[in-house]
Amino acid sequence: MSLNHVVRRCTAAAVACVAAAAAGLLAPSTASAGAVAPAPPPSRAGFDYQIGGAYTPPAGVGIVSRDHKAAPAPGLYNLCYVNAFQAQPGAEGEWDRDLLLRDGNGDVVYDGAWGEAVLDIRTADKRRRIAAKVNGWIDGCAAKGFQAVEPDNYDTYTRFPAHLKASHAKAFVSLLSAHAHAKGLAVAQKNTPDLAAAHEETGLDFAVAEECGQWDECDRYTAAYGDHVLVVEYSAAGLRKACAGWGDRLSIVRRDVGVAPAGADGYLRRTC
Repeated sequence: MSLNHVVRRCTAAAVACVAAAAAGLLAPSTASAGAVAPAPPPSRAGFDYQIGGAYTPPAGVGIVSRDHKAAPAPGLYNLCYVNAFQAQPGAEGEWDRDLLLRDGNGDVVYDGAWGEAVLDIRTADKRRRIAAKVNGWIDGCAAKGFQAVEPDNYDTYTRFPAHLKASHAKAFVSLLSAHAHAKGLAVAQKNTPDLAAAHEETGLDFAVAEECGQWDECDRYTAAYGDHVLVVEYSAAGLRKACAGWGDRLSIVRRDVGVAPAGADGYLRRTC
């Protein structure tokens, strides 16, 4: 699990776009020409963020996000969370060694706040190979009956600018969105407001924005996605700001930083 936006804000500016096609795979805007786009989550529906553990959704909830290993909530619109740009803590061995980003000394680069090895998306071949694994998880999401996928850590490049660029992130997420669309799943942009304007290029359909109220960023997402923005706040102040500015337009929830399931220590959930 990774909730990087809680402790690190995206500060890098978006750079000029590159072609999203890689290794013979078409970008979503080309591959899906003429196809019916998967439906994004319904606007202004009750939202619950359950990536730390599934539980019975509270009354009034119509949208739920859960980890890809969990089952979707029956009768609701379900997002399937995958950690797409970083390895889960302790999961380095599940990846080919050359797919882990390394520094000049050959050491694996880690997102230290979460203990996650960063994946190396700098070349088309490596993006293709990493996408093949992540797309396997996406296939599982579709098979279970999820309606959308939430690829996390799109903003990794902002934390490691010596190694990664926005162009790498956009090219990689484009591969995921093309595959997800082919499986009938909508695709969320997770955080990264600097790249919201590139959503048509990358094939992203809606946004999941952590702390956009706290950091006055919600308008950057709505400029790209309209009302199709799901907001997660982690503080009382952030929830107040989000609700005051966007409570009549967006789906907003406050959760505890650890996103604990109901009944577990630390569990917290509030809405507008």
